[in-house]
Amino acid sequence: MPDPPHAPAGPDAAVDENRLEELIVEAQTTLPFELPGLANRCATALGLSSALIYLVDLQQRLLIPLDDDSEPLEVDRTSAGWAYRTVSPRVADTDGGLILWVPLVDGSERLGVLAVRTASLDGVRLRRSRILGHLFAMLLTSKRGYSDWLAARTRTTPMGLPAEMLRAFLPSHTVGSNRCVSTAVLEPAYDVAGDAFDHTVVKNVLHTMILDSMGHDLTAGLTTSVAMAAARNARRGGGDLADVVGSVDQALAQWMPDHFCTGVMCRLDAATGVLRWVNCGHPPPLLIRAERVLAGALDSPPQPPIGLVGQLAFPTREVHETILEPHDRVLLYTDGVVEARDAEGTEFGLDQFTDFIIRFSAAGQRPAEVLRLLIHAILENQRNRLRDDATILLFEWCPKGR
Repeated sequence: MPDPPHAPAGPDAAVDENRLEELIVEAQTTLPFELPGLANRCATALGLSSALIYLVDLQQRLLIPLDDDSEPLEVDRTSAGWAYRTVSPRVADTDGGLILWVPLVDGSERLGVLAVRTASLDGVRLRRSRILGHLFAMLLTSKRGYSDWLAARTRTTPMGLPAEMLRAFLPSHTVGSNRCVSTAVLEPAYDVAGDAFDHTVVKNVLHTMILDSMGHDLTAGLTTSVAMAAARNARRGGGDLADVVGSVDQALAQWMPDHFCTGVMCRLDAATGVLRWVNCGHPPPLLIRAERVLAGALDSPPQPPIGLVGQLAFPTREVHETILEPHDRVLLYTDGVVEARDAEGTEFGLDQFTDFIIRFSAAGQRPAEVLRLLIHAILENQRNRLRDDATILLFEWCPKGR
């Protein structure tokens, strides 16, 4: 929603900067459960009526208010959900005045929406509402790392212990910059055990990884957690892709000698488009270019799963390399995605999987929204009862200025 041209500021355009500074300083020590009150005070200081924070739930179906007196809103059927899905403000006219739904976004990660109430809307109020949204997105991100209260608000059912342990290791659903973006989803949200994803940006390099540990219990989650920790340890130590895979092989051999996992690890240079990857016994990555899958583009000779190299006396892991074109998308997934079956036993299948992504991407949906819709379609295909974990990671190279 662009600012109205030459929008009048109105008689209440002046802001008490001293009061605003006091509130920003207060925000640094505000406890998470006090954020709703702070949001209202900040809104008043900006000449707005009130503001209410809604966080998206773990499965991205509901927007849950931080106010106990308000009801959750559906992502797919409300103005609030429209703002979340499109990452664009949305205005709704209610009996109590106007509500401006402002998306709460941290970098590339969608957190929820902010409901800003105002008697009228002009360019000044619109900008101030956006500023308020940016402020509270940063506050939520800074505080959710140590707040069980915020984590609990986004859950709609109890979580199993294996999922609790594994989710402690998972990064944000979406990371990126103006040169690349990576987004991922994982289901079942509350009972997942062996699947996991990881992505991080180091300067101009995007690192991505998807893992599938054998089994569906606490040990499977522990295997995956050890693998993720070893990969991060090697990355943060400056290791290249071969070093990262080697470190995970060694960690599993040492700490989980009877367990292994399949996986794909990628390294994308966002300045040049050079993609390097290692596939360890996993379904091959898919390359989507110009709205079609390039069959076999990222296939590679088979290598054993992670943790079995020593047992199989396999030589050094082979790293493969290609050069992407601008706006290429690379898709990583676990076999639980394509092997999901409906009530008649029909698999969701690779063709339907990739066709879904291509169609919704061509319709202008953002990558994170495409995966949200896709994982819901897979769940509905199985009546919300997956037989295996299903994890999808999609990253895109979008070089600046092209």
